[in-house]
Amino acid sequence: MGTGTVVLVVLAVLAAGAVIGVLARAGRREAEAEKARLKEQARVQALRSLESIWAMSPLEFEEYIAELCRRDGCTGVLRVGAANDLGADVMGWLPDGRKLVVQCKRYAKHRTVGSPDLRSEHGADVPLFVASCKFTKHARAFAARHGLVLVDVDLLGFWNNGTALSALLDLDIGRSGTNRNLAPDN
Repeated sequence: MGTGTVVLVVLAVLAAGAVIGVLARAGRREAEAEKARLKEQARVQALRSLESIWAMSPLEFEEYIAELCRRDGCTGVLRVGAANDLGADVMGWLPDGRKLVVQCKRYAKHRTVGSPDLRSEHGADVPLFVASCKFTKHARAFAARHGLVLVDVDLLGFWNNGTALSALLDLDIGRSGTNRNLAPDN
């Protein structure tokens, strides 16, 4: 083997080593990125658990509902709830420009929300009431009479897992958690 051939073999080995090194680093970066993606996916999935919602404080629940509104394209979303807030915990605008006012009730799963808990004094185009439990029959009837939208724990589970808010706004409380189509006498 001549000197030129040896040099070519050495250069080929060095080039192959460099390529292997680059591929190994790329593989490590890809593995690290996948690990980070899986960690973020686990974090998001944990947030989507209704158990995690029941573990939230009322303030954390309001913040989480505000974040769901933002996720679904609402703009100008603010958490405004405080003592004597007259039922406004989150305010903003739906993607179509309608004013949204959300009242949040983060109760234990065995509780219910009754009609005395429902207020709407903020001139909302869409007054939305979100609860981590069920609404009573009287609350659903009150909401139907006053054109209020209810999202109970069942619909919250769907919203929490990716269903868009817009898909929840016109459902029938008789089958789910909102009442846009429920007649007042039901």
